[in-house]
Amino acid sequence: SEFRQETKSWCEKGYPPLHHSEAFHNAYCPSYRVIANRYVPFLPLLARLDTMLALGPVVLAIDGGSASGKTTLSEMLRELYDAAVFHMDDFFLREEQRTPERYAQVGGNIDHERFLEEVLIPLSKREPVRYRRFDCSTLRLQSAVEIVPVRLTVVEGAYSMHPSLAEYYDFSVFLDIDDELQKIRIQKRNTPQLAQRFFDEWIPLERVYFSQMQVKQRCDMAVVISE
Repeated sequence: SEFRQETKSWCEKGYPPLHHSEAFHNAYCPSYRVIANRYVPFLPLLARLDTMLALGPVVLAIDGGSASGKTTLSEMLRELYDAAVFHMDDFFLREEQRTPERYAQVGGNIDHERFLEEVLIPLSKREPVRYRRFDCSTLRLQSAVEIVPVRLTVVEGAYSMHPSLAEYYDFSVFLDIDDELQKIRIQKRNTPQLAQRFFDEWIPLERVYFSQMQVKQRCDMAVVISE
């Protein structure tokens, strides 16, 4: 709000030349720091991570609704911090697990038991992680891959803050997207048939999980996604 007021005043004066104060010259020489707009919504998160990483390794969870930008944020963190990234989509239920009883469980449509055993428990001991990604085309697990622990580990995806997993994270962030923007993004990136599955199946399950398990309230930080 202060910035908007200053720019409004500057505009009303006809945009006269601006000069740094003497204090700024003395403190910064001056130096300029320019960042891309895509980082701006996440500056509080990046600042918090910098502080935490100065003290030791960090395991971060990114939860939120479909199309809220969880994968995009995780890739940004991989780029900035050389982070290791795990995707909850790699832990969909195997065919034999897809029972009515399982789907009746809040947050039960992800194999959080396997994720805990294969990923989070080894990470908590700073041991190499050997895990198997789920292949949606074959409904089977792929061969195991090994990931060596690094200073920042990111777990992204809906259901990453399931109560059985939450205690293993050092920090958590919830990406909060409104219904209309979510709908626009899903329709833009999917076929009409697949988009309808999001609206009819997956998003309702997510919303029950968010509501009943108070996911946003339990996360350490929430970021509103507005564009």
